[in-house]
Amino acid sequence: MKIDEFQLLLRPVTDLVSARAVDAALAEELNRRFPPGGDVFDMIENACHDAIAEGWMCAQGADGRRFGRVIEPSRQTGRLSVDVVDLIDIVGPHHRHPTGEVCMIMPVTENARFDGATRGWCVNEPGSAHRPTATNGEVLVLYMLPEGNIEFTGE
Repeated sequence: MKIDEFQLLLRPVTDLVSARAVDAALAEELNRRFPPGGDVFDMIENACHDAIAEGWMCAQGADGRRFGRVIEPSRQTGRLSVDVVDLIDIVGPHHRHPTGEVCMIMPVTENARFDGATRGWCVNEPGSAHRPTATNGEVLVLYMLPEGNIEFTGE
């Protein structure tokens, strides 16, 4: 799979996210329309694993925390950037989400968690901050940022 094919696969999700406020209601709608185990969720998850195996996704970092921006914000993505991280039992760098963050959580290890959440969608509202934390094994997280906005705080 190539990046343009991946972007096309994400289109139903980016269309929805870019048309809504980044809040808890968006997380509920994503989990309703694109649930874990549903066709869209599973196709995106499988595409992430394939792209990692091909070497163009999660190509930066080191064991325990591999990452990379896959898609820059553009008109085609509703001004959302798309990044994917592969985390294994780690606490990542503290950062803020000035315009919010929408996460697709894909545990690789059965009981793995991302910020305490399991497989599915979660939303960090505008102005929120955290140290992204993977527990109980390996988890992939695809995250979308309006306008690509993220601020690493160094805390």
